[in-house]
Amino acid sequence: MGILDRIGDKSHSGGAVGALVRIVLRFLQFILAITVAGLYGVDLHGASKNNGGADGRWVFAEVVAVLSIITVIVYAMPFIKSYWGFAWDWMLFILWTALFGLFGSIYIPAKPKGPQKDGQTRMKHAVWVDLINMLLWLVTAIYSTLIWFRGRKNRSTHTGRAKV
Repeated sequence: MGILDRIGDKSHSGGAVGALVRIVLRFLQFILAITVAGLYGVDLHGASKNNGGADGRWVFAEVVAVLSIITVIVYAMPFIKSYWGFAWDWMLFILWTALFGLFGSIYIPAKPKGPQKDGQTRMKHAVWVDLINMLLWLVTAIYSTLIWFRGRKNRSTHTGRAKV
């Protein structure tokens, strides 16, 4: 039962429309996490080329992006219902919020100029991608939480007698 097989599953998740919305949200989370990994990875690569140490803030950005990528891949696996991991969605939302706050405080007020203008401009754009990621994880965390707790009051599928 893959992600596309679950499109018609109306028991917990809103049927075909709900499944399509979740697929689009998860796809956007995946693509934007890859984008963030690339944007911050450029600076990490530059630092390692110049024999400089990796800045912990950029490493944090890469870790958050990789955790998001892995999460979306796991949620796309057959027999995995993403609402089971609603708490993990909240954790990723918190991590993206921290990432946006960290880099937003540095780059939103910055006025790119000088020899590092291109890098600063790229990082200003990365901050807004962080914000979009944060909002996407907030939406999926809220949705997953609602589905999880709504499903807890249902009856079992086979007999309808047991409370789930």
